[in-house]
Amino acid sequence: MDGVVTDLIAVGLKRGSDHLFSPGFANDLSTMSSSTPSKGNGNDSKKFRGDRSPCSPSRVLHVRKIPVDVSEPEVISLGLPFGKVTNLLMLKGKSQAFIEMASEEAAVTMVNYYTAVTPHLRNQPVYIQYSNHRELKTDNLPNQARAHAALQAVNSVHPSGLALSEAAVLSGQSPVLRIIVENLFYPVTLEVLHQIFSKFGTVLKIITFTKNNQFQALLQYADPMNAHHAKLALDGQNIYNACCTLRIEFSKLTSLNVKYNNDKSRDFTRLDLPSGDGQPALDHSMAAAFGAPGIISSPYAGAAGFAPTIGFPQAAGLPCPGVPGALGHLAIPTSAVGRMAMPCVSHGPGNSVLLVSNLNSDAITPHGLFILFGVYGDVHRVKILFNKKENALVQMADANQAQLAMNHLNGQRLYGKVMRVALSRHQTVQLPREGQEDQGLTKDYTISPLHRFKKPGSKNFQNIFPPSATLHLSNIPPSVAEDNLKSLFSSIGCTVKAFKFFQKDRKMALIQLGCVEEAIQALIELHNHDLGENHHLRVSFSKSTI
Repeated sequence: MDGVVTDLIAVGLKRGSDHLFSPGFANDLSTMSSSTPSKGNGNDSKKFRGDRSPCSPSRVLHVRKIPVDVSEPEVISLGLPFGKVTNLLMLKGKSQAFIEMASEEAAVTMVNYYTAVTPHLRNQPVYIQYSNHRELKTDNLPNQARAHAALQAVNSVHPSGLALSEAAVLSGQSPVLRIIVENLFYPVTLEVLHQIFSKFGTVLKIITFTKNNQFQALLQYADPMNAHHAKLALDGQNIYNACCTLRIEFSKLTSLNVKYNNDKSRDFTRLDLPSGDGQPALDHSMAAAFGAPGIISSPYAGAAGFAPTIGFPQAAGLPCPGVPGALGHLAIPTSAVGRMAMPCVSHGPGNSVLLVSNLNSDAITPHGLFILFGVYGDVHRVKILFNKKENALVQMADANQAQLAMNHLNGQRLYGKVMRVALSRHQTVQLPREGQEDQGLTKDYTISPLHRFKKPGSKNFQNIFPPSATLHLSNIPPSVAEDNLKSLFSSIGCTVKAFKFFQKDRKMALIQLGCVEEAIQALIELHNHDLGENHHLRVSFSKSTI
């Protein structure tokens, strides 16, 4: 045998199996990064430590932080959606593994995808990087019988990962699905689709659009098999109880060309894509959020005989007949029982509380947070922390609305500071006890008349957009003219760049302000402003420009 892996293992065998690598090697990719052969003299670890170099793309990938009880099939399943896995080296004592893919192209696609979506094994995040090795030579290594058996099991099915009986059925089938959402009473976002469909395999690209007054999407899997199983399980199912019905068919397209990463389209293998005109950029914090534990589950590999890499609780949920492996049911999160008909976002049972930090304590109020977060859901309670007034807790009506608010508001500037929004460990916002000093920092808005989404099927669900410099104004009385509204926004310090009444309905208008931060503050201060004649101004973010 030759190569660094072989030499290090030879050294390790002399020292004993518990010392295959020195402790310094177990921490990162540099454990096996040198291309200089060792001499097998017991001093190799010192030479390798000082000989680190950045890794270029390779078909051998280094997997770190694997659980000690993980199985070989589970590790192999990480690579199956991207192509054939040709070799595997498990180092359970060091919580590491090496996966060899059939081609460098498959390895590059895999690394690009898992850069955006953190993979999980047994509910633990694992980390994947390129190795400096061009191939794994493990033929004469001890303890490889299980790995070889697992690889043989994979190779016993069709090279694409399909059993031969399925291969005949799916010959020439596209990995792209066309999805139509009927009866759209609640918002269905790109993120929601990704969460649902990633249960059945690796989702590479999504494009959403509206056609014939219907919300539609094109979704590309890494493998046609994944598309086949997703269609079998999800076609005709409701995302929410009695509404948002999925109609799924195979697309004539075989690949999607995504130009922008934003709230309408996304290529999960290309984080470098621009966001497009007027769209917020997909930063690395957002990309990380897609793979955060409890938000996106790890992909289901789908090879016959392999269980998914993450277990689903056996609870009342969506049955998935015909899916190989041990998928069983997609369970409904506890937080969504009674409303959700399919799995969706849940950071934990009933988690609908957000932690909002880095606020301007001199300017922010519970009412301001109520109005702002109320754009994305019905806010029930707000608490500004008594001893840390730059932090607040916001309790939404449910976990979906909390996720929606977090996705749109995290990283936005408010009163001169960049606001941070994350899911809280708290399950509810507690009201102060009688006699407890609070200074009016905790408010209960459960029965507020200003909730935008209290009516099922409200049109407000179809008009949820990220913060933008252009605001949509409505409920304007006939006596209020353009100059009146411009003066109103100028009076609170906003720069009005453009204004336009709707031609067919002068009760509505668009107003473009100097920047997004100005628009956020204007929405907080002027939503529900009394314009007279029993008309209160309604303000929301617009996707349009003037």
